[in-house]
Amino acid sequence: MWSLKIWLMGALVTAPGVASAAEVAVSDSAGLLAAIAAAEAGDTITLAAGTYVIQQPKIACNSEGTAQAPIVVRAASPGEVLLKMDTLEGFHVRGAFWRFEGLDVEGTCADDSACEHAFHVTGAAHGVQIRGSRMHGFNAMIKGNGEPIGPGNSYVWPNDVEILYNEFFNAAPRNTSNPVTFIDVVGGQRWVLRGNFIHDHAKGGGNNISYAAFLKGHSKDGLIERNLVVCELLHSGQVRLGLSLGGGGTSPDSICEDGACKPEHERGTIRNNLIVNCPADVGIYVNAGADSVIAHNTIYNSAGIDMRFPETSGVVQNNLLSGKIRDRDGASSTKLGNLSELSLADFAAWFVAPADFDFELKDGAALVDQAAPLVSVKDDYCGNLRDDGAPDIGAIEYDGEGCAGGIPAAEATTTGDPSTSGDPSTSGDPSTGAESSTSAESSTSSGSSSGSSSGSTGGDPSTSGSDETAGATGSASAGGSASETASGGQEADEDGCACSSASGAGWGAGGLLVLASLGLRRRRVAVYTSSPVMAATPAAPSASADVPAARRRASSRRSRSASASSGWAPSSRS
Repeated sequence: MWSLKIWLMGALVTAPGVASAAEVAVSDSAGLLAAIAAAEAGDTITLAAGTYVIQQPKIACNSEGTAQAPIVVRAASPGEVLLKMDTLEGFHVRGAFWRFEGLDVEGTCADDSACEHAFHVTGAAHGVQIRGSRMHGFNAMIKGNGEPIGPGNSYVWPNDVEILYNEFFNAAPRNTSNPVTFIDVVGGQRWVLRGNFIHDHAKGGGNNISYAAFLKGHSKDGLIERNLVVCELLHSGQVRLGLSLGGGGTSPDSICEDGACKPEHERGTIRNNLIVNCPADVGIYVNAGADSVIAHNTIYNSAGIDMRFPETSGVVQNNLLSGKIRDRDGASSTKLGNLSELSLADFAAWFVAPADFDFELKDGAALVDQAAPLVSVKDDYCGNLRDDGAPDIGAIEYDGEGCAGGIPAAEATTTGDPSTSGDPSTSGDPSTGAESSTSAESSTSSGSSSGSSSGSTGGDPSTSGSDETAGATGSASAGGSASETASGGQEADEDGCACSSASGAGWGAGGLLVLASLGLRRRRVAVYTSSPVMAATPAAPSASADVPAARRRASSRRSRSASASSGWAPSSRS
């Protein structure tokens, strides 16, 4: 039996039209399921420490919260609640304004194809927030897509969803031919992916191609910022891309916004991210992304940034990266103020330990105060304002007030401009590809080493809505951001879900493990040796516990004394 609802102050005063909110404490699986089934707007469901075994195919979150009175599901003690799920998906959220905080959701299926989603956000599930949690043991940890629940069976997509300060990883490559993308969003508007630690997103079966996260399916106004992506941390190999607008493309048109999958995304922004150790492919990939802003990212040990296909346009500005910035297969973008094609030796000369995502400066002459301000980028990876009139190139502003990399830490408030629109200061003819940086990047549409369009796609990235591309190197499937139809093309399902058709065997032993939701701002000398999640959950099988001491936050001290002649040379990566 689950515990009785505890009514605050005897009779809680609520806004008109909002049911009386309750604090619901649960301590076992039956109580959790009953509380979620009975949830009303304003309820807070708090899980006591322990292991929760769920024996049903999914947890249906159908009740409706409101913006003023969301339904909250949270752990009482971060690091002391464990939910293990031997099922196709965990929480299926169809109601609006649910919030999940401090939950560690682990998939435990013996067959990797049988554990797809920790959270599946569909239809009219607007305003959902997933924060301070950890997910592992799934193929697409968070899946978002539309459902035909509107008038005349028209599709409705979840809007204004926030994915904040979570950790995503798998302890080993997924042995599946199903799509493997930890945050996989098809349709929807104004999704925000902020401050997440995404690592070891590897697909061991099928075409071996995976992504950290993407927004596609003609989604709009998405914001991807302040995330740490480490493609190879616990294990290596396969083809692992970083962040994307458009992913591998989507089909059929019926599952996409406006009944058309092109462009795959409109007015999307990818800014202030650290992307590390993605050697087999690009760190950022834009596939049919119209009016995109790719700004102030730092990308280490990667093939670079690909802008691809005629629908792709926008600005690529103030990024710091190994690898090239390329317009391919008809894409056109304005490139300004980037430092590209840096060698790993350049990074080693400029930063303390970039392979360990420690970007404390050793020599900042080439990047400090070298960027032109962008209206749409007011802060940096650390939440530190870029307010001195001369921003630094890359994700971090080295003014002594922020951090120098490390694992993202949550803040009570954010100082960034939520706008995902382009910066008017970068206007101009996008077809020129004009570049004011010192890099040797090309502004022409080219296939580079991966060839122009691939043989299998004929220039069209969509094949039955596959979630995957081969990215810049073309090392997996047909030459550079070429799509695959994975196990029959899961994205072609009528609800746009990438789920396998395999039926789950019901819920096995389950446990929710909590990632601490940090309230501390990253300071100049904030130092720790492991993930915030792992610090709270030492017994958990998380990758972060293995992060060496070198991967610490360090002083964001400037180093201006060294000459810029320690400069870069074009990378050997083609």
